[in-house]
Amino acid sequence: MDHFSYRVSDQDISELKQRLALTRWPDQAPGIPWAYGTDTGYMRDLMDYWQHAFDWRAQEVRLNAFPQLMVPVAGINIHALHLKGKGPNPRPLLLLHGWPGSVFEFLDIIPRLTDPAAFGGDPADAFTVIAPSLPGYGLSFSQGQNRFSIRQMADAAAELMTALGYAKFGVQGGDWGSAVCTALGLHHPHRLTGMHLNFLIAIKRDPSLYTDSSPEVQTFAAQLKHFLAEETGYQMIQGTKPQTLAFALTDSPVGLAAWFVEKFRSWTDCGGHPESALSRDQMLADICFYWFTGCIGSSFWPYYDRLHSPWIVPDGKTIDVPMGYAQFPCEILRPPRVLAEKVFGDIRRWSEMPKGGHFAAMEQPEALAAEITAFFSGLS
Repeated sequence: MDHFSYRVSDQDISELKQRLALTRWPDQAPGIPWAYGTDTGYMRDLMDYWQHAFDWRAQEVRLNAFPQLMVPVAGINIHALHLKGKGPNPRPLLLLHGWPGSVFEFLDIIPRLTDPAAFGGDPADAFTVIAPSLPGYGLSFSQGQNRFSIRQMADAAAELMTALGYAKFGVQGGDWGSAVCTALGLHHPHRLTGMHLNFLIAIKRDPSLYTDSSPEVQTFAAQLKHFLAEETGYQMIQGTKPQTLAFALTDSPVGLAAWFVEKFRSWTDCGGHPESALSRDQMLADICFYWFTGCIGSSFWPYYDRLHSPWIVPDGKTIDVPMGYAQFPCEILRPPRVLAEKVFGDIRRWSEMPKGGHFAAMEQPEALAAEITAFFSGLS
């Protein structure tokens, strides 16, 4: 395996700025801004910042401050941040991102996990963190490579940890990272010391299943109905015709950014203002990582897999690895514990968080790190 440092060519940065300068803008639909998707006025301002003020090189420095590897796994090279914990016996933790996220989600939380003493914590709580780019994402993508299902991603993650010398390890994830964690718990339970999630992707999304009259179940059913009616258009496109959308978002940086920024606004605890939850630099660093690596088409594949494969946890099966969950108030869906217990057979920690949303590692790194630490400390 090769130690790795990432640098985008000057030519690629120059081309990006040229494309931004030549943007052909849509008009703004009449009515309330953001009501029909990404707001044109906001995007004009953000894209002006991207073209003239955003410093990609500074983001490269941030990324390259972390030790990185390229590891041959499952027929591809998997890119991974690999940071040893500063403690007497650091526990290995596989940290998994989702869509439209990347390893850039984790740059603020990793130091809190690997060096808790630097943040006023106990060195005995240190983790050694392995944070890969999921297969098909970021630097774990190359032109023409095979697409990976969630099950195949889980198998590749287990293989990655074997290659790095970890027979047993903890896992943590949100979004598709949660799905990969769940698949690891189903297919590789003997490898896991525990799993911590900040998104419960394994709860089925059929409101007709939730006939229990209890207020918590009916609240979730109402959330689910609204989500399915108003917020799943992106899933249907990415899950049925991913290649068609890939042309537009691979060619247009503003198109790519608009596709992501709408999610950064909708899925964060931002009160309608994206930058109340995430900085411009955080959003643009993540967008750039997709742009420069050209991975957007491949990143859609888990959606296609989900729509064309059996549900991630078969009926009658449970995940019996010790599990902890942090539910952030602006998460996309917030199922109650009574439904989670039908899928996860060994819930050890269930925390209702005071603030944050879908991108918890970026929005609330201190709170999420504390939850991860408390869960895994409770297992020892």
